[in-house]
Amino acid sequence: VQLQASGGGLVQAGGSLTLSCAASGFPSSYYAIGWFRQAPGKGREAMSCITASNDIIHYEESAKDRFTISRDNSKNTVYLQMNSLKPEDTAKYYCGTTGGTLCSRYADEYTDWGQGTQVTVSS
Repeated sequence: VQLQASGGGLVQAGGSLTLSCAASGFPSSYYAIGWFRQAPGKGREAMSCITASNDIIHYEESAKDRFTISRDNSKNTVYLQMNSLKPEDTAKYYCGTTGGTLCSRYADEYTDWGQGTQVTVSS
């Protein structure tokens, strides 16, 4: 099981980025995949998750109307489209799987993680 997160970068406030979480070694369509972020000195915070049945759960109210999670099963990849980015969105973003079909907002319930991709939003 391997997850590879990519797509981060430096963007000005108001800009957009699309993060990708490419899975290998397992069919990600059968599992819940979530996106978390972690700012320096803070814990890992749940953003959004997509279940195996493609139900979407938003955990972070401030991002609910700006971030969109989706999956492309043909590419074994889950995406996080981030619009109207704010400086407070600056963090390292991680994707993970619970190893099951359902999502969780708790990082310790995820069994495997990608290496993270840095998002920096300048004001």
